Amino acid sequence: MAVGIMHILLVEDDPTVSDMYKLKLEMDGYRVSVAADGEEGLRVARDQKPHLIFLDVRLPKMDGMTVLEALRGDDQTRHIPVLILSNYGEPPLIERGLRLGAREYLLKSQTTPAGASARARSWTGPPQDRNGRRPQAVPAKAKRPRKRDSA
Repeated sequence: MAVGIMHILLVEDDPTVSDMYKLKLEMDGYRVSVAADGEEGLRVARDQKPHLIFLDVRLPKMDGMTVLEALRGDDQTRHIPVLILSNYGEPPLIERGLRLGAREYLLKSQTTPAGASARARSWTGPPQDRNGRRPQAVPAKAKRPRKRDSA
């Protein structure tokens, strides 16, 4: 495990979907763990304490809302931002997820892998490089004043 790299846990049971999001997040510099069911997701979250969790709602073994409740009820994981990433966008489900402590509720149909990476960055800041350094902003070149024509 590389030290200092921002770690994201993706709890998603569809391997095609998880591969797509994982690839983009890794290309953007994150270390990504994938859990294919709710029980595994909860175990990985408790063991590895990622910086952010993307959590599906409909999962085998334990649904995402139950996982979210368990994460929020555990002193070791309650601080980890959880973003729900689901195909199900019924208002009562969204309200429940937010009430249980999800920071955002994202619909897969409206969230590209690049969009998910942008949301991750908004919660974690930029990922760190393999040496544990965060990218530094490059200062823009100062504009030089224009010479005025003397007439």
